[in-house]
Order: sequence, then C-alpha cells, then structure tokens
Amino acid sequence: MQPHTFDYAERDGIGAITLNRPDRLNALTFEVYAELRDTFAALEARPGVRVVTLTGAGRGFCSGGDVEQIIGELLARDTRALLEFTRMTGALIRNIRALRKPVVAAINGVAAGAGAVIALACDFRVASDRASLAFLFTKVGLAGADMGAAYLLPRVVGLARATEILFLGDRIQMDEALRLGLVTSVVAPERLAEETDALARRLAAGPAFALGMTKELLNQELDLNFGAAIEAEAEGQALCMQGADFKEGYAAFIDRRPPRFE
Repeated sequence: MQPHTFDYAERDGIGAITLNRPDRLNALTFEVYAELRDTFAALEARPGVRVVTLTGAGRGFCSGGDVEQIIGELLARDTRALLEFTRMTGALIRNIRALRKPVVAAINGVAAGAGAVIALACDFRVASDRASLAFLFTKVGLAGADMGAAYLLPRVVGLARATEILFLGDRIQMDEALRLGLVTSVVAPERLAEETDALARRLAAGPAFALGMTKELLNQELDLNFGAAIEAEAEGQALCMQGADFKEGYAAFIDRRPPRFE
C-alpha cells in the first residue's frame, strides 16, 4: 500500500486515494492504471480500511487516458498488445466493484473518458457543482462501451439515456447528472472534502460485514432472475445474522443507544 503514481493515506478507517497529476488533470498512464488496479485488489485484505475515497488533485478528477503517454503507444501496438491494455483497464473497474467495502468518489472537476467510468464504478459520487462527466469515447473514434460502461450505465440511468450518453459523448453538467442519478449529491467546491469525509465516516461507522454483503449482492443480482436473487439474499442475510454486528444492533436497540459495530 505504497503506490508511486498517486497518493494514498489511511485514517480513521478510511483509505484515501488521490490522483496526483494536476498539471495533466490527473490523466492516466499505463503505470497509474496498473497501480490503481492492484491497489483496489489489495484493499480487500486491509482490515483497518472500512471505506475508500477517491479524488483528484487540482482542478480535475481524472481526464481519462493521457494522450501523450498512452494514445501514441497504443497506435503502434498489435491486436494482442491492445487487448492486454483493454483487459487491464477493465480489471481496474472490476476490482472497484468487487471490493467488499464502500467506495466514495469526490468528483472535484472534469471526469472524462476512463475518469467518468471510474467514477461510475464507485458506490457513491459526491460532486462539486463545477465538475462534469463525459463518456467521450466515440468522439475519439472508440466504442462508447469501454471498461464496463455499457454494463453499468444503463443500470444507473436506463437504457435509453445510456444509449444517448454513450453514443453522443456530450459533457454532462452536475445539475443534469443529479437529475439522472449519476451523482449522489452536488455541493459547492469548498464543501466537497467536508461532505465526502462526512459520508465516508458514516459508512466507516457502519457494519462492515453487512455493507460488504450488500455490495456483493447488488453486484450478483444484476445478472440473476428474481428467484435466484431471493435465494442469494436469504443466504447472505443468514450469514449476517450469525455475526457480532447483528447482536450489537439488537443490544443497542434494547439499550436505546447508538450501535458500536466492530
């Protein structure tokens, strides 16, 4: 947990990732992609981390792949090498979704291309009112279906709006993003860190196992029929009922006090 291409810190149960290439609006390089992928995988085994936050330094959240450091090299690659890259970027999104801990994106500025998909993969998106989202892949001659965008986006905004967003690649301002449910909340820039921290602390104080089970079932049930979903929830809830947090929740209710989850 000592990445070299971005900043990482832990405090009070929160693992804070900050993309730190502000002069490039936190554009992604091959190395940043790989370290983010590996970091989200490693966070599963960090018992002291109950919530993860993700933001960018400076004016941007993440402007996508770095044109100078990525695009030029990709143009020289053969099909096998290109597929190696696209699978790596997809693995980053898969690891964000697979992490059994809440992930909160603090969208402080432009989130474009891969940056927009990374934000989409997070469980919560708190945004500055000066931020924007742009799934702009088609504007550079690529499929709008990239890194899981065509899987995740319709489940957030519906198929018709996802089709419009991914086909046209237009920039989405935060009032529209809030209306569509693309972001959790929109705040003034000076309140973004405070709002993100408050949400992260609230989640960190919650029942970690139960929150992890909730995220896992949300992921699973996207592809299950109703009967299978009911069974998956029955099994998941039975596991939660055996845990210390369930007993603590009951004791706190009886004692009329806030629960102190493990």
